[in-house]
Amino acid sequence: MTIGIAKETESLTMKLGGRLDTTTAPELEKAFEENMDVSKDLILDMKELEYISSAGLRVLLTAQKKMNQSGKMKLTGVSDEVMEVFEITGFSDILTIE
Repeated sequence: MTIGIAKETESLTMKLGGRLDTTTAPELEKAFEENMDVSKDLILDMKELEYISSAGLRVLLTAQKKMNQSGKMKLTGVSDEVMEVFEITGFSDILTIE
């Protein structure tokens, strides 16, 4: 999995690529912990994300809960495969997806 990070004044953009699964979820969780405190807006660019597992969904849910307290989170560039996972699990109703 790859994580690209771009910080602006009040926003944080993370570009995710590859597979977000049990092996890589802790890496994303760590990136959130290290970077989210300074941002009011979190943008997750998922254009290059190929796969997401339940472990990845858990990390996204945790990030969403944290951002609900201090700002907002949105997902962009979600592939059809990842969107299908969001729809099946009901995450498409919880997350802001553009």
